[in-house]
Amino acid sequence: MWRPALFLIAAAHFTNALIMWFAPHTWYETVPGVAMMGPFNPHFVRDIALAFGMSGAALAYGAAKSDRTAAVCGAIWPALHALFHVWIWAVHRGAPFDQIALVNLTGIQAPAWLALAAAFNFTRKELRA
Repeated sequence: MWRPALFLIAAAHFTNALIMWFAPHTWYETVPGVAMMGPFNPHFVRDIALAFGMSGAALAYGAAKSDRTAAVCGAIWPALHALFHVWIWAVHRGAPFDQIALVNLTGIQAPAWLALAAAFNFTRKELRA
């Protein structure tokens, strides 16, 4: 049950990484809330693209090889990133329920925590497969 979730989240992270790497300005302008955080910086966007790419690679490898350690390593950065976004939402934005919060929930929080849960909850059957 958890392996497909890891593969799906890995694919989402790879897709995001590719968009951030090859179209950083488009990513900056189209993701709700990003532009309000400061001026466009292609170096920073591509740095984060590398983090998403490596996370996706570790999640995919962990799922493909039934390697819990790799999957957990792939899930740690998105989970820390998600915590940072909770802090931004609560402390700096006043916890509004708006489009930015919805994108945060669906695009950052849900994948991060689902990946972490999946990485930690491989069943014995999945580990032997």
